[in-house]
Amino acid sequence: MRFFLTLAYKGTAYSGWQIQDNAPSVQAALQAALSTLLSEPTEVVGAGRTDAGVHAAYYVAHFDTVSEKPLDEASFIYHLNAILPKDMAAFGVKRVADEAHARFSATLREYKYYLTLEKDPFRTETAYRYPLALDMDRMNQAAAILLEYSDFDSFCKADGNNKTTICRIFASGWTRQGNLLIYTIAADRFLRNMVRAIVGTLIDVGRGKLSVDDFRAIIEAKSRCAAGTSAPAHGLFLTDIQYE
Repeated sequence: MRFFLTLAYKGTAYSGWQIQDNAPSVQAALQAALSTLLSEPTEVVGAGRTDAGVHAAYYVAHFDTVSEKPLDEASFIYHLNAILPKDMAAFGVKRVADEAHARFSATLREYKYYLTLEKDPFRTETAYRYPLALDMDRMNQAAAILLEYSDFDSFCKADGNNKTTICRIFASGWTRQGNLLIYTIAADRFLRNMVRAIVGTLIDVGRGKLSVDDFRAIIEAKSRCAAGTSAPAHGLFLTDIQYE
């Protein structure tokens, strides 16, 4: 039987989602907890790979079990959370079709990036402090241009091993909540390091280093060398994943 598991995690202590030989990962911690709870070796497949230090407010993974016992959701989540580390929490599990896939069945993913304009001791690991003035109107003008394009090679890590750099972006824009500037972007898929590269380049637009027209030219250049420096990982959150 296959199940979808929804969870959240703070990525500070992890080398990213994917299992690595010599570093802690979210996937390894989740597999260990599920294997203990189900009393059988249990592999999990995630909806996507988050990089080291990136967080997830909403994440989906699937796992299979040979057990034919009915699974009580409330009891399962309670006991799983008792095993998971303190920076990870599960909040839902449901039976799905055997062919359902946490990664390949997803139709939309949403990320948010958090900038704090003032020093905030409670956000040192979950928001990027940026002390310089930023023009949010110019940043939004540039962010909206992304919806006109589908090839984002300029924002793809050079060794990302992507079969294609084509993505369909559904939303892209900045909002402000107090001292936080929040960038939201939603797409059918994302390239490795794509969101952080976009944010770093949009910051250059906001500070006046680049014009809105420069931002368009960067997209059309289809070269990572044309774009700005990637924003730090700790301000990035995966916030939604949708399925048909």
